[in-house]
Amino acid sequence: MKIARDFSEPDCIRQLKLDDERAFDALFRHYSALVYRFAYSYLKSRVEAEETVQDCFLKIWEKRQELRDDVPLKGYLFTIAHHAILNQLRRNQHHLRFQTHLATLVPGVATNSAEFSEMEALYLAALERMPPKRRQIFILSRQQGLTYPEIAQQLNLSVKTVEAQIMQSLKFLRAFFRAHGSEVLSLLLLLAVGAV
Repeated sequence: MKIARDFSEPDCIRQLKLDDERAFDALFRHYSALVYRFAYSYLKSRVEAEETVQDCFLKIWEKRQELRDDVPLKGYLFTIAHHAILNQLRRNQHHLRFQTHLATLVPGVATNSAEFSEMEALYLAALERMPPKRRQIFILSRQQGLTYPEIAQQLNLSVKTVEAQIMQSLKFLRAFFRAHGSEVLSLLLLLAVGAV
């Protein structure tokens, strides 16, 4: 594979499909700084921008056999980066919303990052114990802010089914937090808010 100044996308794609790590290195050298600047412009975090770069190039390597000669590699890479950035922004927004709600609903709760991390870990552990479809519906509602009709349309379900699944989620979470005992009230209050 030639050095970056002689970089050729078609050659790079052909070599990547042959599992040529030098082609991957050349691709990384050629585009990583651009992807980093793109990610940083949205995320404003060096660490998150670097993680985005790593995720993007890892995905390119994993999907190398599916790359098409007629699709510009740069465009594909930046599409992956765009999705990764949106996902990170959603996670950041959820994290901030979660922490802000805890602080405002019950003053003095989760006042430091260690306490907050413990509470968030408990919340995530509870989510993992839900059936996959119920968890998906709950996340779409409480973390991504979709309305019940939007969730129903996206998952091809009735609104009543979505409502029932959310109610089951809340019932399960209340029981889970009660069993684990710590800061239950604040978590229940948090889970009670959200767009319907």
